[in-house]
Amino acid sequence: MVKHVAVYVTGSIAAYKAVELVRTLQKKGLTVRVAETKAATELVGPATFASLTKHRVFTDLWAESVDGHVPHIELADWADLAVVVPATANVIAKMANGIADDAATAALLATSAPVAVIPAMNSQMWENPATQRNVRLLKEDGRLLMEPTTGYLAEGYQGKGRLPAVGAIADFVETVLVADGDQLGKRRVVVTLGGTREPVDPVRFLGNRSSGKMGLAIAEAALNAGATVTIIAGSAQVKLPVSPRCQIVKVTTTEEMATAVKQKLNGADVLVMAAAVADFKLASPAKQKIKKAADQSTYQLTLVPTVDILKAAGKLKRPEQLVIGFAAETNDLLAHAQQKLVDKQADVIVANDVSDSRTGFGSDDNQVTILRPNWQPAKWPLMSKKAVGERLVDLIAQLLRKED
Repeated sequence: MVKHVAVYVTGSIAAYKAVELVRTLQKKGLTVRVAETKAATELVGPATFASLTKHRVFTDLWAESVDGHVPHIELADWADLAVVVPATANVIAKMANGIADDAATAALLATSAPVAVIPAMNSQMWENPATQRNVRLLKEDGRLLMEPTTGYLAEGYQGKGRLPAVGAIADFVETVLVADGDQLGKRRVVVTLGGTREPVDPVRFLGNRSSGKMGLAIAEAALNAGATVTIIAGSAQVKLPVSPRCQIVKVTTTEEMATAVKQKLNGADVLVMAAAVADFKLASPAKQKIKKAADQSTYQLTLVPTVDILKAAGKLKRPEQLVIGFAAETNDLLAHAQQKLVDKQADVIVANDVSDSRTGFGSDDNQVTILRPNWQPAKWPLMSKKAVGERLVDLIAQLLRKED
């Protein structure tokens, strides 16, 4: 079924980017109609949007009814999603306080569809306490907000207030429109990704080569399947997703990751521990940079075990929850993975050989073996990490259906 998106353009200098956004949404197979505030029409004329959408642009609250329909109510009812882009401080203030004094704000007040707000304004206007208060009110009302980015503004200096890239906005819109009936609709998934870092001194740390690619593939597959996702990210070399259904929690050490997992596990249906978590940390990290002495040829570091996050989650999980761990090994893959499955009380262990350059840290592909209690190991073929993520989400959906 084709989705309907109503784009509400307001009087920011970034209004011209809404033209490209309309075309991008159409290329994604969405049907788009446009409403403009009076200020927006001074920047981009209604004829531009009308020629793209093949629909009359809604600009006048007092326009004649068409086929007996009140225009602003008809647009409000038609939309599966309303997108306010760019959203000025003025329109944000009106929406937050229920003011409907023109065509666009009247339709926005009347719509029962989700409303995504994409602000663009001068950085000082964005940071003004009144604007931030209004933004908080919109969030409390359930509006979906994509924050502006930092960069050069129309005034010629840098600050936070730029409209996000059109492609990023289009991706944001697409995630909102995922149907509730999809595989993981209404499910809550927590994914850890990247590596943890344990301090040696204020300059150095113990880390690993994890890129975060496998965890990202799983998180994106879960989002595409309709889930609400929390990503707990350590050190990673990937761009994390921007979605109203995705929360990002950034951590550094294993202890910080353990705390975040414990906080998020209670409200989750699934935990996927794809992060490469440090097994050891320094007993006592140096408070000052360790200096190299000319007469010293060796240095000794005393390591102690870190908290076992997966094992703690296995003990805490409720019967209806799934806990999935990864076993990244360089030898005796299945033996180590099977022991991990038992010791951690996990529902699934995803085992992979990171000594293989085709499937190790930083690669785009992976070859994994799936272990489950009382099941024979299932070896999946070599495939892209994206495909592994999608197939793992299929398995998660299947296991959750059995729990229901």
